Amino acid sequence: MEVLVDTSIWIDYFRSGDNSKDFDFLIDENPIVTNDITLAELIPYLKIKKQTKVVRLLHEVNKVPLNIRLKGIIEFQVKCLKAGANGAGIPDLIIAQTSKQNDCRVYSLDKHFRLLNEVLKVKLHG
Repeated sequence: MEVLVDTSIWIDYFRSGDNSKDFDFLIDENPIVTNDITLAELIPYLKIKKQTKVVRLLHEVNKVPLNIRLKGIIEFQVKCLKAGANGAGIPDLIIAQTSKQNDCRVYSLDKHFRLLNEVLKVKLHG
């Protein structure tokens, strides 16, 4: 099953990798995917830091399509609010929707995804 890698994992991996220990294995085995939301969060900073090789490599990672259904995002947000999980932002909800649409697991250090797993049954890696 493919693993949709959230921005938090990429950032940790680029910094120290202390919290993303099995990421090298996932890269080698190639089940990782990304999407335009994650790239939009990562690439501007990398460009400022002149990390052109990293930007090029990120563009080579398989991408899952964004098929944003705003009605679905609103429904997700309502479910989360009713369950008391009100910290998930719209980008996290879009990633959750994308993972469900593409039958991917989400790999994230963001605690919001644990709540999204409980409320929306988003599959998590690890």
